[in-house]
Amino acid sequence: MFDLRSDTVTRPTGAMLKAMMSAPTGDDVYGEDPTVNRLQDTLAERFGHEAGLFCPSGTMANQIAINVHVAPGDEVMCHRLSHVYNYEGGGIARNSGASVRLLEAPGGAMPAAVIRSEVNPADSHFARTGLVCVEDTVNKGGGAVQSLETLKEGSTVCNELGLPFHLDGARAWNALRNTGADWTAYGRMFDSVSLCLSKGLGTPAGSVLLGSKAFIDEAHRSRKVMGGGMRQVGILAAAGLHAMDHHFDRLQEDHDRASRIGELLADHPAVDHVDQVETNIVIASLAGGRPASDLVEAQRAQGILCSAFGPHKVRWVTHLDFGDEGLKHVLAALADWR
Repeated sequence: MFDLRSDTVTRPTGAMLKAMMSAPTGDDVYGEDPTVNRLQDTLAERFGHEAGLFCPSGTMANQIAINVHVAPGDEVMCHRLSHVYNYEGGGIARNSGASVRLLEAPGGAMPAAVIRSEVNPADSHFARTGLVCVEDTVNKGGGAVQSLETLKEGSTVCNELGLPFHLDGARAWNALRNTGADWTAYGRMFDSVSLCLSKGLGTPAGSVLLGSKAFIDEAHRSRKVMGGGMRQVGILAAAGLHAMDHHFDRLQEDHDRASRIGELLADHPAVDHVDQVETNIVIASLAGGRPASDLVEAQRAQGILCSAFGPHKVRWVTHLDFGDEGLKHVLAALADWR
């Protein structure tokens, strides 16, 4: 099967496994795993922050960040399409006792004017606006890349309003590969950054949360409460260090293959439209109200796994384990489908 349900389905390469097997380890709960410490320090330096915290997943990293930034009863501002709202099990309410203010803007963007207009007044009748969360790339936006100018403006307005600005960087690597932005300048736009290692970079697990030293000190407490403290986890951190050095540049291959799939679907008679393909995600809306299951099952019969992404939408995600042979097979199967 060619599995395009997500970029989380990849398996470690041989070189990554060697790096993992040779990694020095220690007890990370005590802060004594040298490989974890190196990963945290490396990412913090490269993204312009003081410290980092290795977490089991991107969801936990985001939820820890929210938990540190807000108090119970505060309101978290995010886009209607955002992962922190749609796909983290109601964690904002469950973990932090906060409510959510959903923003609307094309492609999952968070323009400064929209942020400013949605901040609650300083009145006890309203929840206190406590945090602004932005996602890059935007999963439900078809892997849309946030405009660097829009992010800068959002950072500026949050700073003016005294609001922390958090990045859910689940696929920030794809965004950075797309824009060529400087990692340090990019990271410094945010008060905290969650970077996932198990999607585009192809590691088995893990995300790193970045921020100030005081922020990360408090994040340690939240990670403990959420059960995220792990022991000799340097074997996973080593995968992240290897991936940063060896898997970042090749993300362009994923983007190019996704573009090929999107181009074919855009001209397909059974497809109404395709979201603009900017990175490694392709989302197609079927014509005539046709159910997504029609295409998902047809693809499965051809040895291809993809996902229903709504009643009439289908998603494909290209990744490290999907090469030219798979692309040829997928294009042929889609061309034949009616």
